[in-house]
Amino acid sequence: QVRLVESGGGLVQAGASLRLSCAATGRTFSGKAMGWFRQAPGRVRDFVAAISGSDSTYYKDAVKGRFTISRDNAKNTVYLQMTSLKPEDTAVYFCAGRDGYALFTTTDYYDYWGQGTQVTVSS
Repeated sequence: QVRLVESGGGLVQAGASLRLSCAATGRTFSGKAMGWFRQAPGRVRDFVAAISGSDSTYYKDAVKGRFTISRDNAKNTVYLQMTSLKPEDTAVYFCAGRDGYALFTTTDYYDYWGQGTQVTVSS
């Protein structure tokens, strides 16, 4: 069974940094696309960042220059380094994986999801 487990969320002040981790088990995601999405209460799940199977990346405009997605295939783990956090970044952050190499920015293209980790940014 494929499992994705996020960690690294927390409560921080505006301007702080956090690194989220997504550890995958049950299969290797080497060569496959992974993504990060976030969902605030009452909002739809929104794309944040993705990395393709060939390590190309794409970001939501609002996080460009602040967030970096990366992966460590040896650990079967994907990361989201978040800097200069803003209150509007507050959300539950979800890790997603798909059974394909191309990255996409919508939830429907992803096959596997983690349980989410809460990120709260206070002003």
